[in-house]
Amino acid sequence: MTTINTQPSAAPVIQALRSIGYNAQTAISDIVDNSIDAQADFINIEFEYDNEESFIRIEDNGIGMIEAELQKAMTIGSKDPRDKREKDELGRFGMGLKTASFSLGKRLCVITKRNGTISERCWDLDFVSDKNEWLLYKSLPYEIKSKIGKVEGDSGTIVFIDRLDRFCGAGTKKVLKKESFFSKVKRIHKYLEMVFHVMLEKGLLITINGNTIYPWNPFLEDNPRRVEGEEQILRVNNKFVRVTPYVLPHPSTFNQVDYKYAGGLKGWRDQQGFYIYRENRMVSFGDWYGMFPKEVPSELVRIKVEFTNDGDADWKIDVKKSMISIPDEVKEDLKAIAKYYRQISQEMMLYRTKANRTGNRIKGTLNTWELATDDTNSPYILNRTHPILTGILNSVDIEVRRNINVYLKLVELGSPTNLLKTANLVKIEEQQIDEKLKKMVLDYAEMLFKSGIELNVEQVAETISVMAGFEGIELYTIKTIIEKEVNIHESRC
Repeated sequence: MTTINTQPSAAPVIQALRSIGYNAQTAISDIVDNSIDAQADFINIEFEYDNEESFIRIEDNGIGMIEAELQKAMTIGSKDPRDKREKDELGRFGMGLKTASFSLGKRLCVITKRNGTISERCWDLDFVSDKNEWLLYKSLPYEIKSKIGKVEGDSGTIVFIDRLDRFCGAGTKKVLKKESFFSKVKRIHKYLEMVFHVMLEKGLLITINGNTIYPWNPFLEDNPRRVEGEEQILRVNNKFVRVTPYVLPHPSTFNQVDYKYAGGLKGWRDQQGFYIYRENRMVSFGDWYGMFPKEVPSELVRIKVEFTNDGDADWKIDVKKSMISIPDEVKEDLKAIAKYYRQISQEMMLYRTKANRTGNRIKGTLNTWELATDDTNSPYILNRTHPILTGILNSVDIEVRRNINVYLKLVELGSPTNLLKTANLVKIEEQQIDEKLKKMVLDYAEMLFKSGIELNVEQVAETISVMAGFEGIELYTIKTIIEKEVNIHESRC
């Protein structure tokens, strides 16, 4: 079959690549990834404000590149994403340096040194668009040489981006003012502190305009009140996934400064959720991925999920390395883990109790209300082990104790949250239950009707429905059994 080599037009493809979905934070992070892959342990980022002439300069002390490697690095799609990557390698698509830079400005210049030998290349997108060809300059423009500087030492690389139309409006009618420019830089600083915190903790040094970036650990590892849950190992397509849940301390344990710092970029409520790491680099954070809503009672939960670069296809990581999709193989497992620790967070937020690490349910012995263990029925139950209540029950006879327990059930039922919950449990069909369970329903109904309290069938059925052991029986079924089997008039005599 005859074929023809069809090369895409440069101008429209370049413009499409500029709109791949980066923001300033993810773009800078993607460029930093390249420095880390080049074995750099020091990366200096400079944001220079000069209105139309503003620029971004990123220098590292990595191994640098020979000319052939630089040419490949500056070529669009220089790596096949299907190829196996080295352990700890952050790159995947061979696009990051170009697409990230293009999302910031119209000109990308790179100078690199390997063992004292210097190589350089430059993309000028205005020139590419004018010629509509993939024309790459082999040397840097004269006006750039004085700004980009020299690679110190025997090896390293400098990435220089200017004509920052996407970053600060250069070349447009809306150029950012200096204050807004550096506000943007400040947000990038905070983002890098979080995304690369593991590597920063291990010794990587990153500076922005001379200011050192310090790691922001979302799990507050230095806080003695933090709870670390049991680490679990899951599998996705025969590859290991490490899951470590954390529950942070109650907000009341922080001073104002520490509380704000622990809230991170988004604040406490929006920082809750899963934190996904690929090769020790955070790729997504603060998201329940549609499993749960973000609620104040669960804002203490942050769950670390780690996978390696051989799982990229399973997690559907994007070019920007800032978005993933949870594989179906682990979705239910992650949901179950999150559900458990969300409940712990809710109890800590409600009662300010300190959780333990044994896996036992948290309970504050002086709390009047507790979360029910089965959230398919009443969400809240009274604490029957409260010392005041147990003292009262131990001081009265059996009949009074029974009446008190009946009343406590009615109080539980009368909780607005429980009323709303049980209202959704009414069914139009009667369940089939075994005779033993049916007899227990009838016995409790008889006892309630003989308690001397004026109760109708609806109230008795609702009271039984929230008792331990009857959670699986629908309210309609309990009501039907009572109406059919209990002689209500005789029971009240």
